[in-house]
Amino acid sequence: MAGNRTFTMLKPDSIESGNIGNILQMISNAGFEIKAMKLTQLSEDRAKKFYEVHKERPFYGELVEYMTSGPIIAAILEKDNAVEDFRTLIGATDPAEAADGTIRKLYAESKGRNAVHGSDSDENAVIEGNFHFEASELV
Repeated sequence: MAGNRTFTMLKPDSIESGNIGNILQMISNAGFEIKAMKLTQLSEDRAKKFYEVHKERPFYGELVEYMTSGPIIAAILEKDNAVEDFRTLIGATDPAEAADGTIRKLYAESKGRNAVHGSDSDENAVIEGNFHFEASELV
């Protein structure tokens, strides 16, 4: 996946607010090809494992609670320069600081309920993609 693939999750607030189609359309319009996608719900154990890097941070408990509060959509996206281009498309973590026209500016509710996750490096894209998908699920 390195270089031309990235991982994303549409978070529970995106699903709740009915913005799945709008967000997926933005992803497609930006030139990303969806290579794998599934609707799922994280258990508390899986959410804790996925966000283990934030374990010592004060928001960890709230993050785990939020990410298990409803379904998510996990997806592997493909495009040249995928990680960097997707990070640009989603915008800053805090929607108040996100650039106009980004996913988070348009659809995030707050810094904590920020609509979508995007891998922050090629290495993490591989790790996160493998966390959610088995090799047989990837195109």
